[in-house]
Amino acid sequence: MTPTDADPDPEPEPEGTRPPPTRRRPGGRTARIRTQVLDAVLAELGEHGFDGLTTDAVAARAGVHRTTVYRRWGDVGGLLADVLDAASDDDWQPPDTGSLEGDLAALNQEIQTALTAQPPIVTALIAASFRSEKAAHAQQRLWEDRYARCEIVVSRAVRRGELPPHTDARRLLIAATAPLYHHLVLLRTPPDPQLPGHAARTAALAAAAGAFAEPRSAGGS
Repeated sequence: MTPTDADPDPEPEPEGTRPPPTRRRPGGRTARIRTQVLDAVLAELGEHGFDGLTTDAVAARAGVHRTTVYRRWGDVGGLLADVLDAASDDDWQPPDTGSLEGDLAALNQEIQTALTAQPPIVTALIAASFRSEKAAHAQQRLWEDRYARCEIVVSRAVRRGELPPHTDARRLLIAATAPLYHHLVLLRTPPDPQLPGHAARTAALAAAAGAFAEPRSAGGS
């Protein structure tokens, strides 16, 4: 049932008192409303940052009643968590260029593009995760999802003979992508068109030399 303007305005519950939004894919009108609301969250976050993000502003921008937002998402943390969870519902896959260095460079280019986009949605979501426990947990889920999808980059390289067997995919991926976040998020340096490829090359060379190979257990072959 759609709330009317006569519905009472519930007070938003303190963050952490309600469970995060359920990971389901609603259909019909529910899906349309969710899309409108999450798009409004991104727009508000990009324009005003975390401190300027309110459920009332999101509701107004989405064209829905505020009680709809309170009932479905609870508070700003719930909205941010659902935005991050929705990002895992896509069909994104890492690049396949035919070489490890090429895959890592293409992946880094995607990261640099996202981190330097305007409005700064990705960096705003990262910043918000430090202010909201719900957003922090959702962002961790999103990172786990992305790292899991990117493991194929390493397994393909192993099959091609570019890497030693038992290379630790997570460690390699972190080493390859970390310079982008360090320069663009922490140091806030201007984007360097050479950085994605340079970071990829460094990580690929180190990986080929066995820097990320898992240690063999005692007595192993």
